[in-house]
Amino acid sequence: MDSYAPEELLACVIARLLAGARHAAVGPSSPIPAAGCFLRKNIDSAFRVSLQQRRESNPFTEGSRELFDLAGQGRIDVFFLGGAQIDGEGAINLVRAEGKRFPGSFGSAYMYGVVPRTILFREEHSRRALVPKVEFVSARGSPAALLTGKALFSWQKEKHRFRLESVHPGGSLDDVRQNTGFDFDFPEKTPETAAPAAGELALLRGPVASEIAANYPEFARRVWNKFLSA
Repeated sequence: MDSYAPEELLACVIARLLAGARHAAVGPSSPIPAAGCFLRKNIDSAFRVSLQQRRESNPFTEGSRELFDLAGQGRIDVFFLGGAQIDGEGAINLVRAEGKRFPGSFGSAYMYGVVPRTILFREEHSRRALVPKVEFVSARGSPAALLTGKALFSWQKEKHRFRLESVHPGGSLDDVRQNTGFDFDFPEKTPETAAPAAGELALLRGPVASEIAANYPEFARRVWNKFLSA
């Protein structure tokens, strides 16, 4: 099996989570969710990606107002949210934590409630990021999933808590538990997240890398430099 970067694994997990979706919107400064979306688009040509980070021909000609209008009309299936903190009740904090101030909530509370599937994403998996209770509630809802650099969780709406679905290669249940600040359910035998397939890697290192390089050049150079210059 080909070696792969951690960012490529996360992009593949996102692309798989998007199966069956019609339209995903990605906020600014989100290269890994964007990569996952463009991977899905290369697998399913009918899938639509709206990327706020896009440097040219940004689809949102009126900025966030148009994004909110599309969401309110039910024309966006999936949106991605993160935060300085994420807690076990599905709440996110984009305002302040540990005495530090962050950019703010913007329309996160609106998008969380309106878009049918919100995927929570935080590459860092630590007790600092995944906390028992956020210091400030920017938004709270019923997420479709929580994806981190260590694991994938689903959301159990009836229990109002997360369930561990898989641990990324090289990790373990004990490691995830030690680095998660909230309790979660888990199966008796925790599956390992499926590694990227050869076809997924070929797409990521070809058309997806080129698309991402136009919008996140530094990220693309760090992850795919040898493929972009080939």
